[in-house]
Amino acid sequence: MAASMYRQFLSVVLFAGFCISVFGQWPIPYRRFKYRPISNNYCRAGVIPFCPKGEIASSMPKFKPDDKVNIYALKKPVWQFKFGDLLGKFHIMHDAIGISNLNTGLNYTMEWYELFQLFNCTFPHVVNETVLWCNQGATCIYDGIENKLWQQNGTLDLVATTNGYVFNQFAEWVLWDNTTGLYYETWTVRDKPDGSLWFDSFDCASWVLRAFQEFGNLGVKFNHSVKLNYTRINLYSDMPKYLGNASVVLANKSLKTDIMKFYSKFQAHVASPLLIEHLISALQEIFIEDKFYFFYNEEYWFLPMKSPHVKLTYEEIPLP
Repeated sequence: MAASMYRQFLSVVLFAGFCISVFGQWPIPYRRFKYRPISNNYCRAGVIPFCPKGEIASSMPKFKPDDKVNIYALKKPVWQFKFGDLLGKFHIMHDAIGISNLNTGLNYTMEWYELFQLFNCTFPHVVNETVLWCNQGATCIYDGIENKLWQQNGTLDLVATTNGYVFNQFAEWVLWDNTTGLYYETWTVRDKPDGSLWFDSFDCASWVLRAFQEFGNLGVKFNHSVKLNYTRINLYSDMPKYLGNASVVLANKSLKTDIMKFYSKFQAHVASPLLIEHLISALQEIFIEDKFYFFYNEEYWFLPMKSPHVKLTYEEIPLP
């Protein structure tokens, strides 16, 4: 009897703790991981492989403690290599950081982005009667700063100066962040414009913001005359409803079927006429049926969507 009561009590405590962790803290914290799993062989980068000119994995340049180091904010339109400045006209921008060692004359570009391109990070593949996510992101560090590319298409602004000792500390943070922050998240989810935040994005812009904040934590002073805006793709929803982790959700036959049906409308490899038909159907679900299945921290949520449903913003966020 006592054992049974104890198990019931323990179940209540665990359930209460779960409710607090899931519903009592908004925005839901982004989950950190202990190691990076090997990606499924089905996942492919597409036109350009991830970080083709980058340093080897888990490496960073090391500077002498007294080296003078300039830090730059870099911006260019997303998919600039394919569409030029077209997406820049809509403020759909990619963010990165430039590092210049004035003592050695060596420059570096650092950016965090999707391993398998943006669409694959935003929606899963529906394959073999299930959903397969290819949504990892990672840091890419490569030699040089393509000044002309960033200046002519977006931004190349000197935001701070530091020394090699501080940069080496920052480099350790980059390796930690890259090892533990694994999954790209396109969407920012709010209850309304400028309202409560349910889920924050985890993308190239948020990486730059984290990196600048880490420099600030290390004592770097920024030039606050520089004003920087960052792209956000927002979904608007009433309080999200927790559905469960991937194993639980995909074991529920009706829920799995509904989720697969929803995501099947966002398959980039589908032939153009059918893709257009699917996207129209998806927009109907989002804007008329107020429905969106959202994947975050390897868990599924249902978003009861509401006006304006989806909105692109380009928000100014001050330097630390």
